[in-house]
Amino acid sequence: MSYTRHTSTFRFELLPSSPESTTGFGPRLGKTCLERYGEDGVLEIVTPGFITSTSRGVVPHLSRDNTDATDAIRWAHVPFETFLEHTPPVPTLQSGSHPLHKFLGFRPNQHILTMTLRDPSDDREMPANGHSFVSAYSLRGVRKVSPGDWRKYVLACDPDIAIALSDTPFTTVAHSQKRTTKSLERSAAWLADLLQAVPSPGSEGPTPRLNVFVHMAGGVIAAARHAFSVSLLEPLYEREAETIKPFTHLDEGVSGYTFDLIPLYDGLSPSSRFNPPTPSALSTVEETVEETAAALDPPHSSSPTAQLVPLLHASLVPLPKTKPRIVHSAGSPHVMLALIRDVGIDLFDAHWAQRAADIGIALDFVFPAPPGAPDAPKALGNNLYDARHAHDFSPFADSFRTCADADARPVCPCIACSPSRHAAPLRMSALDEPLSEHAPTPFTRAYVHHLLHTHEMSAHALLTAHNLSVLDAFFACVRRVLADRPADFAGEVERFCVVYDGTMAVWEEAKATWAEVALARGKGRLAREKERQEKDALGTAVEL
Repeated sequence: MSYTRHTSTFRFELLPSSPESTTGFGPRLGKTCLERYGEDGVLEIVTPGFITSTSRGVVPHLSRDNTDATDAIRWAHVPFETFLEHTPPVPTLQSGSHPLHKFLGFRPNQHILTMTLRDPSDDREMPANGHSFVSAYSLRGVRKVSPGDWRKYVLACDPDIAIALSDTPFTTVAHSQKRTTKSLERSAAWLADLLQAVPSPGSEGPTPRLNVFVHMAGGVIAAARHAFSVSLLEPLYEREAETIKPFTHLDEGVSGYTFDLIPLYDGLSPSSRFNPPTPSALSTVEETVEETAAALDPPHSSSPTAQLVPLLHASLVPLPKTKPRIVHSAGSPHVMLALIRDVGIDLFDAHWAQRAADIGIALDFVFPAPPGAPDAPKALGNNLYDARHAHDFSPFADSFRTCADADARPVCPCIACSPSRHAAPLRMSALDEPLSEHAPTPFTRAYVHHLLHTHEMSAHALLTAHNLSVLDAFFACVRRVLADRPADFAGEVERFCVVYDGTMAVWEEAKATWAEVALARGKGRLAREKERQEKDALGTAVEL
């Protein structure tokens, strides 16, 4: 396994037009910049925005050409645990520049890639992490990954951004004070390991540093989260200082912060399997955030999202405000808007929108919400499995036609709603007629309804591209409101929550109809037909 290079520099800047906040946790506008060494051009992504989720390194349902054609895909998140069934993992065997991009089919001049060990949307119970390893799932069971192994994988794959290992427990046993303290210490030590310089072969000096993001540890205990953040700012001495030299403390080498919401939701749930200790049990953690929590206590504190806000504040209070903040597994646009408003989150993963495509939902919403008060909250999308769409020849979404933004495109730009032809199509013979000059006809709800009921994979490809484009347009409108009329943003968030259904009822409806279709077709149908034929044959024999 050879590590050559780290080939890019990541920067983040808050835009001057960002709304001012007295607490430092209000909504903000920013820009991420990734500059590759020795190459022209800089990849820029404005925030708030989103990161596309992947499975085994590829966007589910999309081929490489579909990924390239979907302009909404600019940043992808790669969980590495799915490659651990082989030793060494196959992505680490690639050669040349941009090995991870090349292996997974992403374009270095178009896509930013983040590499993390665990899938942030996976909440399955896991064996306990150890002092020198993290447990991760692979196709062949659980694997133990040490900090040294993780560093080798990162250096060999050369992602644009690497997430440091974090000791996040996914076990059913109670988390004691000692276990929580060890979790914080391990997470900080594993971060230091990834921040080490990498000597460049044939060169006297070290290569440029890795772009490292850190997962904010501490679980659902505000004091523990605050203590972990403070530890990132504490000066290191002697051997520890030599490890991360020339940095004097850990946060100096950190490019950004990430928050995984799945463990927090599970920890806050009354039926949580994690059974966290009470904050008073952490006698070794002296830092508190009582003053901050009192100043920033959000309304409706009984809601799950509102309970997250003080925990995220506790992590961010000691840290600089000029680094990007990423949240994984936000389950709806309502959660995203609340975290933008109350915390100042810059980027979210798109897992929930991509999951909607799995179950046949075409997203259909816009920010700001359409004027007027509906009789009932509007669904966030259309369940195209439903029979009411069998003869519905309208586009996937109506929201693009009702967006209050005059600059918004009136038609969804995805490959389903705005299909295009190849500039130089292949002709098999001289008899092939030239293509019509008219633009291709957009796909309709009725057509995808038919594809879903016949189990055509192209249905999910069209829905995935569409849902990512809707989410991209949503964040574009969020940024425009923050830039043009920031004082109205909080009111628009409240109106969005009134107009659109926050219970995600269409998800439950789609899951039910998806299950019915799955039961009526495929192996289940064949088995039932065989059983019926056997019964019919038996009845005939008895009658004779």
